Amino acid sequence: MTPRLKNAEYAGGYRIRICFADGRAGEIDLAGDLWGEVFAPLKDVEVFRRFRVDTDLNTIARDTGADLAPEYLYDRVSEVSAPRGTHSSRR
Repeated sequence: MTPRLKNAEYAGGYRIRICFADGRAGEIDLAGDLWGEVFAPLKDVEVFRRFRVDTDLNTIARDTGADLAPEYLYDRVSEVSAPRGTHSSRR
């Protein structure tokens, strides 16, 4: 099942605070995820910070067309909100 994104807000730099409908929430740093042609414009922080919650896609969307799968965002929030010592080594 696709996680349902409830809220997202800019948190400075390349960080976004995200909250899912099931209560999973946290702040993730997406600086390391901005590779490839589609994400190149987002390396400009002023462009990165302009996004909206797309309720149809359940993700954050931008006018540039660059977005990340809601499952990926959910996993990233899970990594940062997991108790110390249980972080996934996957990236």
